[in-house]
Amino acid sequence: MSCAESPKSGHECSGVYFATGLQEPEKAAVHKRSPKVLEALQKLNIQADQAPVIAVLGSGGGLRAHIACLGVLSEMKALGLLDAVTYLAGVSGSTWALSSFYTKNGNMEGMEEELKHRYETNEWDFDESLKKAIEASRRDNYSLTDFWAYLIVSRQIRELQDLNLSSLKKQVEEGMLPYPIFAAIDDDLQCDWRERKTQNSWFEFTPHHAGYPALGAYVPITEFGSRFENGKLVRSEPERDLTFLRGLWGSALADFEETKKYIFNSLKDLSSQSRKEHPLMGKCQIMKAGAGTVTYSEAPRMEVDEMLLDLMMACVMDQNDPSIKDKLCALQQALGTEKDEFGKEMAEIIQSWNETSLEKKQQFVDHLLDYFKKTQEPIKYSLKNQVKGLFWDTLTFLSKTLMNLWRWEWGSVYNFLYKHGNIEDETMYSREFLHLVDAGLAINTPYPLVLPPVREAHLILSFDFSAGDPFETIRATADYCQRHDISFPEVSDDQLMEWAKAPMSYYILRGETGPVVMHFTLFNKDNCGDDIEMWRKKYGTMKLSDSYTPDLVTDLLRVSKENVQKNKINILNEMRKVAEKPGNFPRVNKEAGLRDTVQDVQGSRTMEIKISHNIHKD
Repeated sequence: MSCAESPKSGHECSGVYFATGLQEPEKAAVHKRSPKVLEALQKLNIQADQAPVIAVLGSGGGLRAHIACLGVLSEMKALGLLDAVTYLAGVSGSTWALSSFYTKNGNMEGMEEELKHRYETNEWDFDESLKKAIEASRRDNYSLTDFWAYLIVSRQIRELQDLNLSSLKKQVEEGMLPYPIFAAIDDDLQCDWRERKTQNSWFEFTPHHAGYPALGAYVPITEFGSRFENGKLVRSEPERDLTFLRGLWGSALADFEETKKYIFNSLKDLSSQSRKEHPLMGKCQIMKAGAGTVTYSEAPRMEVDEMLLDLMMACVMDQNDPSIKDKLCALQQALGTEKDEFGKEMAEIIQSWNETSLEKKQQFVDHLLDYFKKTQEPIKYSLKNQVKGLFWDTLTFLSKTLMNLWRWEWGSVYNFLYKHGNIEDETMYSREFLHLVDAGLAINTPYPLVLPPVREAHLILSFDFSAGDPFETIRATADYCQRHDISFPEVSDDQLMEWAKAPMSYYILRGETGPVVMHFTLFNKDNCGDDIEMWRKKYGTMKLSDSYTPDLVTDLLRVSKENVQKNKINILNEMRKVAEKPGNFPRVNKEAGLRDTVQDVQGSRTMEIKISHNIHKD
């Protein structure tokens, strides 16, 4: 029996499971939320016999999206609008804001002063962030997402969060806060996404579960990241903290080359800062003695390690760098490996380095690091009391990060569908690891997670904090929905291009079926006048948090709040309309509304949804 079919109220599943509709914990939370929504609508002078389902969506956009989304939530809370919302969903930077909102139990008092204080004092606990990143690097599935989470995202938003997603469920289960949905996509399915906009690409997180809604395949959020095989738990892993999840949800801030350069420079700064702040790490020198025994002396010790790190950085940045051969020769001499088997192998690779394939270069550097670890292992123990293993841990962490940078590996987590007998798709069951990344790489707003009829959203308030064209999310969503027969207002590309030239603060998209969509643009004619482009440049996606002043934070909060404040009447009008007449949804089996093609424990089921796209716009 699947979770959704369980007759036991509040029942939570354990292990891998398949749900053909809303899962019981979500269904119960939404049910508890309904009277709160009706009460909020009544306070807003809106009468309703049944609570409409209103969803608020936040787009990606890095730190700009994080701060702007907090502004939107704060203003909606102050105006009594947020209490009428059933779902909150986010992508990328907005997930940072949503997770902060829930860790504070929805309390937005003092939010603005706290934000300004963070960026005025440049608060960031480097030592604790490094410690968390080093701990993460001990995992088998350490990837760039761990580095990004603990040393970049935490620095951007000035917060390390030890809480887990499951710890946020109490207020949600009691109906006191909207039900949250955090979006990611499966990076291994990017080719399918580009070619077919496949629904299987989308992955969702809630305080109760994590999984693929199109497949109806999930695990409890407390078991996300644990190791499964054929649906059975093989090795339990602790639930990952919110800092890691923020790095996973918000891992696409720029194009490949810019992000690579950004991480590399962060690594370089980190390496220098580590050496400055931990001078004990420079007091010992490795020397080879006897049959491979490692000893140490009082002479400076960092030479070999710096040479290895310098070599790896050079390899990552440019495998054809002519200095690499010289670095290899110097490292070989420092290690004293000229006469052993590894030394012979190293000599051969040095000789043919320029003609060696990228794959073989990568394999050799892996082998070099492995050799280095084995020959230097005694140092970890002989110096433990003096430097507490920090030197070796830091070197291993930096080396593993560089190797992941070389491979460009993100979001590595154990695949809970690995070798699962009830999954027909080989791509889904054959991978030992999943690679989950920022959903903004697909669509920069989480429409695919709230549009299926199973969640029955009647009104969607979509706040766009994207860089560039504020209507690209609408364009991409319309294409996605048309491909999969999901109800969404029809849009004209010519019309969207015209709107983008001088966007107003909001637009209403309305169809004959499905939800009404209110689309809000962050920088627009109403709050920026003719200076929209100036505002966009002022808050670039890759803008470092160190350059955010209290005034910049205040201005961004102001314009995001104005988009709610100035449009309160318009939002209330749409709330009133859906309260009076919730909407005309396609006649579909809601228990299968989220699914593509799934084989569950009862057998194979296929559900095809046909929806009319004849609509009109306000």
